[in-house]
Amino acid sequence: MAKAPYFPPPPPLPPKTRMFQRMPPAVFTPIMGAFGLGLAWRRAADILAAPAAIGEIMLGALTLLYLFSLAAYAMKFMQRTGIFSEDLRVLPGRAGLAAMVLTGYLLAATIEPFSLVLAGAMLLLTFAAHVMLAGRVIYKLITGPVETRIVTPVWHLIFAGFVLIPLAAVPLGWTGFATIAFWGGFFVAAIVWGASAAQFLRTRIPGPLRPLLAIHLVPASVLGTGAYLLGETQMALVFSVMSIIILSGLIGCARWLLKAGFSPLWGAFTFPLAAFSSLMQLGAVVTSSDILRIVAGASLVAATLIILPIIYKIIQMWTQGVLAAKTNAATA
Repeated sequence: MAKAPYFPPPPPLPPKTRMFQRMPPAVFTPIMGAFGLGLAWRRAADILAAPAAIGEIMLGALTLLYLFSLAAYAMKFMQRTGIFSEDLRVLPGRAGLAAMVLTGYLLAATIEPFSLVLAGAMLLLTFAAHVMLAGRVIYKLITGPVETRIVTPVWHLIFAGFVLIPLAAVPLGWTGFATIAFWGGFFVAAIVWGASAAQFLRTRIPGPLRPLLAIHLVPASVLGTGAYLLGETQMALVFSVMSIIILSGLIGCARWLLKAGFSPLWGAFTFPLAAFSSLMQLGAVVTSSDILRIVAGASLVAATLIILPIIYKIIQMWTQGVLAAKTNAATA
């Protein structure tokens, strides 16, 4: 007698989630990098004779994307306030939340040509949010397990990210505020560099986490830009050389850095490249060096060709609903 056919029941449907219930903060990392790229293209209009429309169109589109993403995370936060602390527990979430806050400094610099009052308000609001973020992370480091106190390049964003303040504060005429932020960020960055170097010699970095090493380029490049804006040309040249050395090291180790393949952590490559291009452009103006002008142009083109595909891919992962799972984002 023939055996009756067996039709297994369909797999259970995944539970429905509310809108933005698992909004991944990792999306802010490439948004920050793209913002830096937009500012670099805006600067290139004056320094490299690039079309001014490129930078303005990019910055306009990115402002809308950033505000939408910010609103999405705010909706997630309102559903359950504890998700902020949960997102801080994982490295992609910590980097994303830091980028979410620091992008506010770049937004202030973006709107400065249009409204000094609005730019100043945005700068102060971002500074307050940054202080609260750093304080929250310090509290979690003190009260959390010892193994969570490992120094990572993300510490540059959280604790030394104040070096971005001069980008918006100097054009506003807030030189004192910019100077304090510059030196404070410099000393913190130096500590993180030293601790990271010692840790690098002792431990083996897993392949998926290696792209985060690119963040070490951020303080050097931004400090150089800040030094130029504050009139400290000699110091800016020192940071320029330091940035070139760090970038050369990253390029030399590119195969090792990328060995694990594409992941959302590739967003860590975006802002360092944009910041380096901006630094080279200012260096070309101050020193009247044709070599630096060529380096500035080449780095801007390279940054554009690298950053845009990365942000496209990560935004695509977000819209497809896989970014949250890959970055272990908290659920409200």
